[in-house]
Amino acid sequence: SGLGFNIVGGTDQQYISNDSSIYVSRIKKDGAAYLDGRLQEGDKILAVNGKDLKDLRHKDAVELFRNAGYDVSLKIQRRLQPQNGPVGHQGDGESGGLPLAAILVPGLALAATAVWILLRYRQRM
Repeated sequence: SGLGFNIVGGTDQQYISNDSSIYVSRIKKDGAAYLDGRLQEGDKILAVNGKDLKDLRHKDAVELFRNAGYDVSLKIQRRLQPQNGPVGHQGDGESGGLPLAAILVPGLALAATAVWILLRYRQRM
């Protein structure tokens, strides 16, 4: 019953604006991909059995999957985090701010050093 997942995307049906990549849109319960457990909805499929999916029309990508055979090798790019709804760009990995630990850890170290110096100074008086 096929590979057990649906795809979206392609040069003629871009799923994400300015991105003609092929994405997993749905994994069918009890299908081959579901039973294997490695593929996830939202994953970008880069190649099938070593054949690059870049710059393919949707129907041509579907044909590659249909003719992939029994042993199928997929090269994928994992989405960055689970999402609800359509897959979107996650940015370039920068959050636009500092993590709280990047502020607290040096601050606490500075405060501990100041207390230690103060206690040492008081002992000498």
